[in-house]
Formats: sequence, structure tokens, C-alpha cells
Amino acid sequence: MKPGQSPSASTLNTHLTDETGKECMKSVPLAAISRTSSLADSAPRLEYIISNVPRNTLWAASPLVRRMSSVPPASRRYSSLAPFSLNRLQTAQVVVIGLGGIQRRTLIGGSSSRNLLAHMELTANNNPQSATAQNAFYQALLRANMPEIIVERYQTGRFATSPACESTYLRALERVGQAGKVMAMGGNKAVEGQTGGLNTEQLQAIGQAVAAQSRGGNIALARGKNGSTGTGAKDSPLYVVVEESIGGTIFKWAKFLLYFGLIAYFSLVLVTVGVEATGILKKVGGAQNNEAQPQHQTVRFSDVHGCDEAKEELQELVEFLKNPEKFSSLGGKLPKGVLLTGPPGTGKTLLARAVAGEAGVPFFFMSGSEFDEVYVGVGAKRVRELFNAARAKAPAIVFIDELDAIGGKRNARDAAYVKQTLNQLLVDLDGFSQNSGVVFLAATNFPQLLDKALTRPGRFDRNIVVGLPDVRGRIEILKHHMRNIQISPDVDPTVIARGTPGFSGAELENVVNQAAVRASRSKAKEVTMSDFEWAKDKIMMGAERRSAVIQPKDKVMTAYHEGGHALVAMFTAGADPLYKATIMPRGQALGLTFQLPEMDRVSMAKREYLAYIDVCMGGKVAEEIVYGPDNVTSGGANDLQKATQIAHAMVTQMGMSDELGNVDLDSNYDRLSSETKQNIEKEVRRLVEEGRQRATKLLNSKRKELDLLAEALVEYESLNKDEMERVVKGEKLPDRPSSIPTMPLKLPSALLPPGVGGEGVAGAESGSTASKSDAATPPRPGKGGAKL
Repeated sequence: MKPGQSPSASTLNTHLTDETGKECMKSVPLAAISRTSSLADSAPRLEYIISNVPRNTLWAASPLVRRMSSVPPASRRYSSLAPFSLNRLQTAQVVVIGLGGIQRRTLIGGSSSRNLLAHMELTANNNPQSATAQNAFYQALLRANMPEIIVERYQTGRFATSPACESTYLRALERVGQAGKVMAMGGNKAVEGQTGGLNTEQLQAIGQAVAAQSRGGNIALARGKNGSTGTGAKDSPLYVVVEESIGGTIFKWAKFLLYFGLIAYFSLVLVTVGVEATGILKKVGGAQNNEAQPQHQTVRFSDVHGCDEAKEELQELVEFLKNPEKFSSLGGKLPKGVLLTGPPGTGKTLLARAVAGEAGVPFFFMSGSEFDEVYVGVGAKRVRELFNAARAKAPAIVFIDELDAIGGKRNARDAAYVKQTLNQLLVDLDGFSQNSGVVFLAATNFPQLLDKALTRPGRFDRNIVVGLPDVRGRIEILKHHMRNIQISPDVDPTVIARGTPGFSGAELENVVNQAAVRASRSKAKEVTMSDFEWAKDKIMMGAERRSAVIQPKDKVMTAYHEGGHALVAMFTAGADPLYKATIMPRGQALGLTFQLPEMDRVSMAKREYLAYIDVCMGGKVAEEIVYGPDNVTSGGANDLQKATQIAHAMVTQMGMSDELGNVDLDSNYDRLSSETKQNIEKEVRRLVEEGRQRATKLLNSKRKELDLLAEALVEYESLNKDEMERVVKGEKLPDRPSSIPTMPLKLPSALLPPGVGGEGVAGAESGSTASKSDAATPPRPGKGGAKL
């Protein structure tokens, strides 16, 4: 150590000479060291940092340094140092705050230390993109105790950096007392590690792009707090605000609903297919068993009446199943299928239940509506399952009710899956694999709707028609249902059977049940004949509407209307006998005139059809005679409809027109010429008009009887055949209670029709809009009576 030199300066020179030179020269490239001295002279110097040293510090420094002029920071090029030569630096005092207080260190180095530091600065300036050169220069400055130069040089951002440079920069910040900034740099470093080293502008651009892309290309803005630009750090988060338009919002919800609907639909389909395939619901609710248990079948053939022929056919089938050797000894085979057809309520299902009770073999049943569902293939699958179960227990019987639900005629325009169930049924009945010991039993009300391939022999070998019971069948059915009912001695099933032509077995059972219910409601000990008559009238004509408020004038007009029907039916040859006439509202009609044939009919003559047309026109003609043509009401609309239908059928179907002859004009009516259609209309109009003329002639000749019958209907409301005959003869009915209230009703005489007088009977005017008659379809062979 030289005299007059401080220990600090001596230590610094020694350190720069020995250690700094050795370590720093290892990382300096040889090309940078071999550069000319002219580049070193032109590189930036340390003058800037010394020019910024406080004045009192320069005062204590070397006189050479105090006389140096300050150069503004704008004149430097790369380094944070001013462009002066280190060779002219003689003495520099630096104030360092250490543990021992304020120390003054004089930077007086030898030529070797200054040259080394200058070389390292020149190398760093000439290689701004070399992080290694920058780190070597930073290390040299840090060892030279010049952290302020490191901080300023690093913050310019003009020089390359690396983790080593950043670590040196952080150490320099700690030496200058900026520990808080060091912690902030650590947080930014973490954020930068998450964002991939992107700056604020890049983060903002990425946020805008991502937000705009996810929101349908709308405007996206990135902001910090209070409108400032965020950096992404914890204390300065990056806010992305997306401004959506109405169209974008609608599109977003529409897309959501579309995706949700598709997902829900396919999920439902998958769940349903899984349930159908695995049979989970069937397992939870119990396995579906289509086999009739013998202990539950209590119906026998002895309980079936009114269809003896059908019963014999099925009894033969049951006997064949029980003893096949009896029929196969001569080569006979078991029939494959039996088809039961007929009107509703005739006992087709009851016959099948009797077969199940008497067969002594497994009996499988199913309804036609149980096969098909909304999903494709379910119906065919259930047909296979039904027949497989029957084959496993052969010999067996399979019964399908309402066969038309799955066996309808096939159409070329139908989809393929619509015909899968029928195709599977055809294969199971008579396909490539022949069934052994399985008999197919089916029932339908519409045999004309079945496919021809289904009804051919080989699939249905027998077609059994179960028709309406005749009078003897009705008597047996009534006796069967009256077994468990307490009936009075005056009840005669034969009388009830003769009065119910055209009734099915189900309707007869309903008659017996309704009569029993009425007797129980009236607290009677037995069911009387009046109860059966009431039940029969309720089923044929409808329930009485006793609560309906009918004006007296409307009652009088309805009485004349129904009286006209009754008189024409009573005095016209070929008309069905009268059964009952009433002005009590029933169903949709204000009044009814009911006719019943004496016995079951199988055909009708032309004279009977013409008589029916006359009876239909009697109601309107009676109104015209009593009130005049201008006061006729709309009550005869239903009568005109039925008369026109009968006349049209006579002309087009039955060949009962002399002008058109014996030609079928109904099958291809649309293909007829306009001239032929006009002739048909003329004939229909002629038949109806002739019927009206005959009814007018008869009622004009029976005007007195018409008034008597109308008065009796107003007084008693309902009259049967015998009572109407007595009233027409002028006899009284003392045994019948009157329905007229005891208090007299006084009405102006102008409202009373001619021939009607006395108190308690109201007149009538035109304007009635309710139907006064309700006639049934024209009596055809096998049907019952007619309502007018």
C-alpha cells in the first residue's frame, strides 16, 4: 500500500487486478479482446455516473475529477456511462452505507484494472444481444461496488438479458435499497412464467382475440382498474370486457337450445332403447306374463249363449287339442288359425275365454294395441316373444283380440317399419318354420280391413261369424244374466226378448244390470217388469231429461210432430208396429216415436221402405197442417235426412226405381255421367215427395185423431202402443197419472192451435230450433225398430 492511499482504494485495486481479471476474462470472447483501441476510445465511458455524484462528494475527490465537465445523458450511445476515457480517471470518492456508517472510498486503480473494465464495457456495448457479455460486465460492476450503473443499464432494456443477468440486477437493487421492487419483480416473474414471457400489449391483444373468438366476433376490450392497462400481475389484473350485440345474444341462446335439444333427444332414445332391450321396467313391475292361468279362468262354454254355431266350432277345436288321435286317424290336421268376426258385443272375446277355460292347454293372449309402439321393431319383437313362449309349451293356443290393429291391409306407400309387425305375424303363422301344436285364435269387428295374406287358408283355416242373437238366443242370454237377480214373478224374459230385436249380448246384459240398479235405488225387494221396461227404453231411446225446461208451446208443437209420426205408422200398410211415443226429452231429441217389428227380420220389401219414408214425413206434414207452411220448424231435419237416405239406397243399390232399372249405381258413383246423376236426384226427390203427399192425405183424413193424440201426449208425456190406440178411439186413460200441473195456465187463445182448447195446454209458434225427432238408421234385415 502506497503512502497516502486509503485502505479501501488499495483493496479495490487489488481485487480488480487479481480476481476480477481472472474470472471475467474467462467469459469474454477473444474476438472482443482483440479489437482495436479506437473502438474503446469511441465507446461510452464512466463519466456519466461520476457527473451525477453529489457536489460535496466531488469536492472530496481528485482535482482532476472536479474539473471534468458534465455531459448530458442524451449524448451516450449504448452504455449508461458518459463518453470519457478511464485512463483520465484518477480519483473518485463513493459514499457507501455500511455497517460501520458512511465510508468514503477512492477509486484509484492501476492501468491494468481500468483497461480490463474498459475492455469489458466495450465488449458489452459492441455485443448488445450477447447475454454472456452483459453478465460479465454486470459482475465486474457489482464487484466494483457500482450497483447504480447496473440498475440504470439494465432498465434501459437495450441489452440482452438472461436469468444470470436478472439475478445480478436483483442483487444490485438490494444494494441500492430497493427491496420492494425486488419483490415486485419476483411477482412479475411468476406472472411472466404463466403467460409465456409476454408483455402487456401482447397479453391485451391475446385477451381481445380470445374474447372476440368465443363471443362470435364482437368487440373485446382489455382494461385495468380505473381504465388503466393491466399487466396481469396480482396488483394489476387484466380485465377483459366483451360487448355483445343483440344478434350475438340471440345466436348464443339459439345454439344452446339446439345443442341441448339434440343431446336430450339422443339421450332419451338411448335410455328407451336400453330399457326396451334389457327389460328393466318389466323386471321392476314384474315380468309381463301373457299366459292365462287356469285357476283364473272360470268361463265355460255353458256360459255362452246366443251363438250356438260358433260355440260348436270352438268346442271341436278344444276337443281336437285334448284328443288329437280322434281326428287324425283319417289324416286330419289341427287347424292353424280361427278368425272370429262379427258386430261388437256379440261374445267373441267371451268365446275365447271359454276356450281358455276348457282347453286344458296353455293359453296365451294379447291385444293388437299392445304390439306396436313409437319405436321401430318393438311390435315384431313382441310377436316373436309371444309365439316363442307358445312353442315352448306346445300344444298351446294364442289369442289376439282386435287383430285389425296390426293386421290391416298393406300399402305400397307405407314405410318399411310399418309393415314389420304384420310381416313377422305372417311368418309365425305360416312361414318357413312350421309351427307344431300352436293354434292361433283372433277376433275383429272389421274383417274387411285385414290383409288378404293374413286371412288366407293356411293361416286362418276357419272363419267363424258371431252374429247378433235371435229371439231364442236373447231369451237364453236374459235367463243367464237373471240367475243372480231377485226378479218378481211378473217378469217374462220372452216378452223382453221380443221387445229387444237387434240387441247384442252386451246390451242385454246392460238391460238386466240397469233394471237391477233402478230397483235397488228405489229400495224395492224385487226387480219388476217396469224396471226392465225402463232400462230397455233408456238403452234404446236414451236417458230422460226431466230437468230440461221446455215451454208449453214447444211441448204442444212437439206433441203434434210426434202425433203425426204415430198416426202415419198406425194407419200405413207395411209400417212397423208402434212401440212408444213420447215428448219427454231423451238424449239429443225433444221427442221420440219408436217402432219395433214383431219378430226378427232378415229382409225388407219395397212397400216397407215406402212406408218408412211416409212415417218420416209425417212429423213435418203435421206441423204444416196445424201451423201452416210458414210456421214449420227445423225439428224435421233429421226426418228428411233419413227419408232421403232410404230413397237414395232404393234407387242406387236396390234397383227399386222404374226409370233407372236394376243397375248398381252406388259402387262407382263418382264415375257416373252427369245425366245419370241428375236422374238419380230426380228419382230420390220423387220418392220423398210422394211419401209426403201420402202422409198429407192420411193426416188430413185423420185430423180429429191427430188432435186427440197430441192432447194425450201433452197430458201424459209418454204413450205406448195400446194407449195410443185407445186415445185415437176417443177413450180416456184413468189409470195414467197426468203430467200437467194442477195450477191452470191461462194463455192467449191466439197462441192455441185449432182444435186444442182448455186450460193447462199451451199453444205453439214457429221458431223451434231443437230437434223433435231422432230416428235410427233405416230398419234393415236383422235390426230392430226405428226411432222417429
